[in-house]
Amino acid sequence: MTKHNYSIGVDLGGTNIAVGLLDIGTRKIVQKMSVKTNAPRPCEEISEDIVEVCNKLCALQEITLQDVLWIGVATPGIVKARVVVSAVNLGWKNVDFGKILEDISHRPTYVVNDANAAAYAEAMWGVGQDANSVMAFTIGTGVGGGIVINKKIWEGTNGFAAEMGHMVLVPGGRQCACGKKGCIEVYCSASALVRQTISTMLDARGSLMWKEVQGDINRVNGKTAFKAMKAGDEAAKRVVDAFIECLGLGISNVINVFQPDVICIGGGMSREGEVLMAPLRKHVHENSFGTDDSRTKIVAATFENDAGIIGAGVLGLQKDCFV
Repeated sequence: MTKHNYSIGVDLGGTNIAVGLLDIGTRKIVQKMSVKTNAPRPCEEISEDIVEVCNKLCALQEITLQDVLWIGVATPGIVKARVVVSAVNLGWKNVDFGKILEDISHRPTYVVNDANAAAYAEAMWGVGQDANSVMAFTIGTGVGGGIVINKKIWEGTNGFAAEMGHMVLVPGGRQCACGKKGCIEVYCSASALVRQTISTMLDARGSLMWKEVQGDINRVNGKTAFKAMKAGDEAAKRVVDAFIECLGLGISNVINVFQPDVICIGGGMSREGEVLMAPLRKHVHENSFGTDDSRTKIVAATFENDAGIIGAGVLGLQKDCFV
């Protein structure tokens, strides 16, 4: 291993800045460190903090930041050509993040939306590394997405591409924070699952879901319905089935348009494993075009919490990682 194998990946969140030093040769995160974001605040201040953490990570490996090939950043918000067009949680609008961080760090710098970074991680080193086209659904507080074609991220003409969560699933349906009604996000996010779990529990006082939260509805989370369903609870099964059906329809719509090689499901929900994935595949196969020997593979993402760091850290592996 030589010093020339190193890159840095930064997962910038509204709460924490997670930074990892990657060894490109071994495909591993060598060191990780995080600090509070303390957002909203100016890009220059956050960039200074990022560089400070980068320097500390390098020191632990007895190298300097100048030994690092590049810095990649996964950030929330809409990103186009290294410019953060809008990131509400950070308080940024039309901020040239790439240039600002590059000027401070004196290293080549890449910036990408966090969901795109997660998709890129899977396309380069994860479940899609042998595929030509990978699409990701990242299921968390909201529903994010990423599109990678021939190892290049598709940002769209304005950076708004791959907003999977804001495809309308139910015309005139539930209100979404984006202003529209019926978006996938209000049916298939972890937040939506929690809301539906609570609603069902209030109508099913004998449900095992109450036992899972020890009678305290404030303790409901994205795992509650899944756990109770595994124990044989019918009300919980209805919650999970409805969630999977809606997610399956959303994925089917994407497949019918793009027919990608791989769709990966990331975020906390992917930890449910085959309890989620097996029925999800069944729903998708019933609602999407394809033949048994030529279908999009639907798989759980590999990297979970490290997806942003890895996806950002491998951005420099190609001269042009965007299409």
